Order: sequence, then structure tokens, then C-alpha cells
Amino acid sequence: MAKSDSPTDHSVECANYLKALADPIRLQIVRALQSGPMSVSDLSMLLDMEMANVSHHLRVMYHADLVGTERDGKFIYYHLNKEFLKNSAAAKSLDFGCCKIDLRS
Repeated sequence: MAKSDSPTDHSVECANYLKALADPIRLQIVRALQSGPMSVSDLSMLLDMEMANVSHHLRVMYHADLVGTERDGKFIYYHLNKEFLKNSAAAKSLDFGCCKIDLRS
């Protein structure tokens, strides 16, 4: 087994996080979710985008485990994965363990 294939190497997992964030709209969504959970319609209005487009980006981020969901009645609210925020001061960065992304403006 090559060193980069070791079970403790998180490069594949980290690459998946970075791929999911490699879109300016997704970074805007992350910045919006820093203030707290939001629905697709909230994000759509905030970003001035079609709900279908916002939903697509959230789906990509959800499958990469960057965001989670909570249901409140008929509404689904998206939030940043708290695991990546646990070590960051005031949610100003995402810490994946392999790398850290600074979210300050």
C-alpha cells in the first residue's frame, strides 16, 4: 500500500469537499448559511436566483456532507455541517482536518 493510500490519509475526502465548494454560488451559499439555517426559498431570494438552481447547489453540498437539513413542518432548513465549524472561531472558517477555508469577506 502506497503512503497516499493509507487509511489515515484524507486526501480523497478533502478533495470531495473542495470539489463541492469549487463554485462561486456554493461559496455564496456557505457565507449565507454562516448566519444560521435557511430554506431554499430564503437562499433563492437572498441570492436572487431561481429556486431550482439553489436546490441543485444545495444537493451537491448535501451529498458532500457540507450541509445538513432540519425539517420544520413542511419546510426544510439547510445549515452548515457543525463538524467543520467546531474548531473555527465564530464560524469564520471551515476546518476539514486536511485544510481550512477562511470564509471572511
